[in-house]
Amino acid sequence: MNLTCCIIDDEPLALDMLESYVEKTPFLTLCGKFSGALQAMETLSFDTVDLLFLDIQMPDLNGLEFSRIIGDKIRIVFTTAFEQYAVDSYKVNALDYLLKPISYPDFLQAANKALRWYEMLRSGSGNSDVTSIFVKTDYKLLQIDLKDILYVEGLKDYVKIYIEKENQPIISLMSMKSLEDLLPAQRFIRVHRSYIVQTSKIKVVERNRIVFGKQHIPVSDSYKEKFMAFLNERR
Repeated sequence: MNLTCCIIDDEPLALDMLESYVEKTPFLTLCGKFSGALQAMETLSFDTVDLLFLDIQMPDLNGLEFSRIIGDKIRIVFTTAFEQYAVDSYKVNALDYLLKPISYPDFLQAANKALRWYEMLRSGSGNSDVTSIFVKTDYKLLQIDLKDILYVEGLKDYVKIYIEKENQPIISLMSMKSLEDLLPAQRFIRVHRSYIVQTSKIKVVERNRIVFGKQHIPVSDSYKEKFMAFLNERR
């Protein structure tokens, strides 16, 4: 699936940066960039836009006001330097809220969230129909098929994604929470602060540990009740 997107920001540097982020994201196509909301309204047909990266503090018409005008047909990711707008952004049903300066991993997470939302919309069902995600690794974007993931290990500022029949994990600079938000909850379960497991890949559970070959993944007390409920459903 490909998403068309538009950028509106009155800061030229931010506009150029976001444009560069769009250009290196395989499933995004830029259909317009504007230094103000009024300029965008005059020249852009929003019937062709899936996703809008929208600054909040702008002259004449700010991003929050503009989002109310265009309605909820277009998914909006707010981009701003001011944290105080976070609550207001969710009141207008924003998909995400990115705080400047925006890193590419944060941008990619928001774009992935939009992609997942449109896949759910077009399939008419839940996010279990999502088949892959994009992650940044070794200065490139890599598409990972969800069916191939065994488990994920979180290590402070990055994650290791262990793939079936692969000797080495995929390493990506992102938080466990960011990745957990991308993974379909129907297929993946958090069993520890540092581990997420694909439920269909669980073959052996031994003394509160999930066994993948020589690797033993602990089930912590915080997640034990949820994990036991999952096991009981399948007994």
